Amino acid sequence: MLSRIRARFFQSPLHERMLPSDAQFTTLRPVRKATQASVAKYWARLANTTDASDRDAIADPLTMAMPEQFNANIENFIGTVKLPVGIIGPLRINGLNAHGDYHVPMATTEAALVASYARGAYAATKSGGISTAILYEGVIRTPAFVLENLLNAGLFVEWVVTEVDQLKAAAESTTRHGKLVSVEPMIDNNVVFLICRYTTGDAAGQNMVTIATNALCDDIVARCPVALKAWYIEGNFSGDKKASFLGLVTGRGRKVSASVTLKADVVERTLGTRVQDMLDYGQVANLGAHLSGQLGAQAHYANGLAAIYIATGQDAACVAESAMGITRMEARGNDLFCSVTMPNILVGSVGGGTSLPSQSAGLNILGLKGAGHGAALAEVVAATCLCGEISIVAAIAAGHFTRAHENLARHR
Repeated sequence: MLSRIRARFFQSPLHERMLPSDAQFTTLRPVRKATQASVAKYWARLANTTDASDRDAIADPLTMAMPEQFNANIENFIGTVKLPVGIIGPLRINGLNAHGDYHVPMATTEAALVASYARGAYAATKSGGISTAILYEGVIRTPAFVLENLLNAGLFVEWVVTEVDQLKAAAESTTRHGKLVSVEPMIDNNVVFLICRYTTGDAAGQNMVTIATNALCDDIVARCPVALKAWYIEGNFSGDKKASFLGLVTGRGRKVSASVTLKADVVERTLGTRVQDMLDYGQVANLGAHLSGQLGAQAHYANGLAAIYIATGQDAACVAESAMGITRMEARGNDLFCSVTMPNILVGSVGGGTSLPSQSAGLNILGLKGAGHGAALAEVVAATCLCGEISIVAAIAAGHFTRAHENLARHR
């Protein structure tokens, strides 16, 4: 492989193509507030340098009727991308917050995904439904403070813990819905991370906690008697949009557990396999998770998370941290107990992209749009992920996984 790369690299003109270039260019003028005129200018520019013949597929009439409705969510707006949306359900959920039969919209380009989740939902509902509960809540931001030495770091932490009430007031002055529930210091010699944990109401709360934490830090800088060399709003400790042990253990967002006991006859008739076969494969899959160093042990949370996040206007990049957790399967008599515990579900029924036309419609299908539904939405997400775990384990245990993808994805 190295020989092939070396040979291509030194072939002229490939070598010259990879050298820095000072050719002239004209940058795109940034636009924060979209109008029909600003979109037209961007497309005119693109027509000079790229193939813009498919403009109407992105800047379609429905989108262009009101381009300003997207101003809060994007810059340099040129249109919208349409993704296929499938539906699964009814998915029966018997939860502390989500209770009833739900039809779940899932946006994806991966054939077989919706069919698989729909099969899991049918099996779970036939067995009485999925029990769900939010176990913990707390979106975190972790500012970092650089001090002169370890002694000053200790003095800084001592001051912070005595001023928590004042710091809490400063943070909460920026938001009507966010509440600072804890400030947990972490010292690494002369650097101190503060784990600032918030509840965020019905919003996912990423921007909310950033603004609140910035106010907290400003108050520290203004009043702290210990000299600071530097500080940063995020010290890359929180696990924001990345998998981390901190997120797995303490959670970042809403920690949700969901479970169902599948009846043996449902496993055989609906899933086409046996309880013991699923348990046998689950044991091997769990070993594979441990040997590969997986954070947690699960099959494919990311599939369900991405599809629901996109369909309901969530921050899709949060799948990176949300797709951690533990899937369990155990024999309960002749039946099969299945559960997921997911510590980092970051969703909201308000804010972010939830007010955009298609995403708003997705939340309306669930009946979970607007204030008062954030917790229920998190439980629906976890229950849906459990459906995906049930279906994929059954498919692999029965030897149907490849055939399903051939029939639904390749040969359909």
